[in-house]
Amino acid sequence: MSRQPEPPVRPAVRVTVAQLQVGTDRGANVEVTRDAVREAARVRADVVVLPEYASAFDPRGVGPELAEPLDGPFVTALREEAVRGGVAVLAGTTLPAEEDRAGEPRRAVNAVVAVGADGVVAGVYRKVHLYDAFGQRESDRFVPGPADAPPLVLDVAGLRFGVMTCYDLRFPESARRLVDAGAHVLVVPAAWAAGPLKASHWRVLAAARAVENTAAVVAVGQAGRGVVGRSLVVGPDGVVGLELDETPQVRTVDLDADALAGVRERNPSLANRRYAVVPRG
Repeated sequence: MSRQPEPPVRPAVRVTVAQLQVGTDRGANVEVTRDAVREAARVRADVVVLPEYASAFDPRGVGPELAEPLDGPFVTALREEAVRGGVAVLAGTTLPAEEDRAGEPRRAVNAVVAVGADGVVAGVYRKVHLYDAFGQRESDRFVPGPADAPPLVLDVAGLRFGVMTCYDLRFPESARRLVDAGAHVLVVPAAWAAGPLKASHWRVLAAARAVENTAAVVAVGQAGRGVVGRSLVVGPDGVVGLELDETPQVRTVDLDADALAGVRERNPSLANRRYAVVPRG
């Protein structure tokens, strides 16, 4: 019989990185995500991060046909497992947005849902920067989130986790706005598209967001066809503490709150900056 893992030694915060591979079968995906949250609970994690499109993914393109509301099976399962395991959950999903005249879905919202360990939906981040790049047109299928929406920052065991997703990683002002809202950790659920230099971009950008914001970065990728996987946990000094390959796997790390505060004390670049981030109209 395996020994029960010890809980994190405070002020450390335990984070489970769930690099999942899901498909278009939403029922099967619910079971995959339940298993990931249960594993996080087993190792006594404080929070588990799932990738973008954890509710359903099609490498040919996700659209409104894979959307479901916040009271649908996917988020309901997350809430149930969060309560059962006493673990907060951050997960990418697809929400309904627009309908045509016949009542059929026309576009959707690419979202990240934050569920507290009490099972309450603490917030929803709607992706601001849609992936209209590298030959893709996410805006054909999705409505962008409002740029001036309040930042989504979730308090977990004394650290504040700020949420963005995938393509947002290429925009440093997205990360800075979360840090201005008090984030110590930047969480980036993603389904980072594969292609020339794309895995390199993913790694470099995650490290850059960490260094320039003196914040930890938890970047969790979708595994499978058409995406790179390669989830990362980067410290506020830019050191990569965890890096996965392309395969589905679930790993857990402890983030040291005192070490993060020490980096910010030694490198007060946030205090020294001269410009503010203002959403464009």
